[in-house]
Amino acid sequence: MFSTRTAWILRENRLTEALAEVRRGGAEVLDLSASNPTRLGLRYDEDAVLAAFSSARSLDYNPQPKGILEARQAITQYYHDDHGLKGLDAENIVLTTSTSEGYSHVFRLLCNPGDELLVPKPSYPLFEFLADLQDVKLVPYPLLYDHGWQLDFHSLEKVLSPRTRGVVIVHPNNPTGSYVHSQERDMLNEFCGEHDLALIVDEVFLDYAIEAGVHPSFAGNQQVLTFTLSGLSKVSALPQMKLAWIFASGPRPDVVSAMSRLEVIADTYLSMNAPTQWAFPTLLEQRKAIQPQLRARIGKNLEELDRQLPSQPAVTRLRVEGGWNVVLRVPVVQSDEELAIALLLRSAILVHPGHFYDFPSDGYIVLSLIVEECQFAQGVHSLLRFFHT
Repeated sequence: MFSTRTAWILRENRLTEALAEVRRGGAEVLDLSASNPTRLGLRYDEDAVLAAFSSARSLDYNPQPKGILEARQAITQYYHDDHGLKGLDAENIVLTTSTSEGYSHVFRLLCNPGDELLVPKPSYPLFEFLADLQDVKLVPYPLLYDHGWQLDFHSLEKVLSPRTRGVVIVHPNNPTGSYVHSQERDMLNEFCGEHDLALIVDEVFLDYAIEAGVHPSFAGNQQVLTFTLSGLSKVSALPQMKLAWIFASGPRPDVVSAMSRLEVIADTYLSMNAPTQWAFPTLLEQRKAIQPQLRARIGKNLEELDRQLPSQPAVTRLRVEGGWNVVLRVPVVQSDEELAIALLLRSAILVHPGHFYDFPSDGYIVLSLIVEECQFAQGVHSLLRFFHT
């Protein structure tokens, strides 16, 4: 009765079952995977956020396939003010309810059923579901670690096929926290230009640099057709507001053609809700108060992690340049899933096992760096003590 594209394994995974078991027993879980910013003690300007939804303009139905112009102009202003990109055209922006919807639009734009997109591994597991729903095949290419993460261009060449339509980049990657550096950007442009491929760039964590350096947005990339995705979820730590965007850049003929098609796709799915669009400039402005809080917490938690790590030399952290997560390399005495379950059952600590993100082998766990500081310090202490037993 149902399509094969939805033939997923729908039962709860073993880690979720273990979490429910621990909570039924009444134990307080130290959640080192927590990533919902609205529940982590941040200070929001509640009055400004709520007042933004009081505009009488929200009562008028004026569908705009690409989104209300004022909202799109606020995005170009964000790129100008925060990332030094001048002269961006708001007409090259399409608003979506999420970056997930943005991916779906771009996948539909670029791919016929069975066409391929190259995606990094390790990376965010949501790609698999999005690709299934769009009848697109994902072909992984590895990120390599050697004193930092790098794109493996040799592997990109090897997995290329006549059905490849684009390359997905996460800048910085989730969970590795690695940015695409300038030389890699040049090589990506050369690779995509040579093979007539589009770049799809997820920049939701772009603003959260940990290491000093220049990490320019791909929204200014003009060499090849590029779709840059971001949104309020991370930029302003407002995931519940459900507004994101696709920004198209590159050679003008390609951008014009892409935008005319994207506009039809967006119009087919109908315009996103007006209240959030009218509120968007105010919601985007919240980043100026929220991002410093998050960057300070990330810095303090990373400092605390580095302070505690020498107590357990068998556990090390990998280099992280940006984002909300950090990857730990741990002893391989069992699978990452078994380790995460053991941490829950024996120490009431919740972490993400590396296999959630398709790490190439066992021996990796992922921690959130935006967990409240006291809980993070306590959780890391218990985590490292676990490896003494």
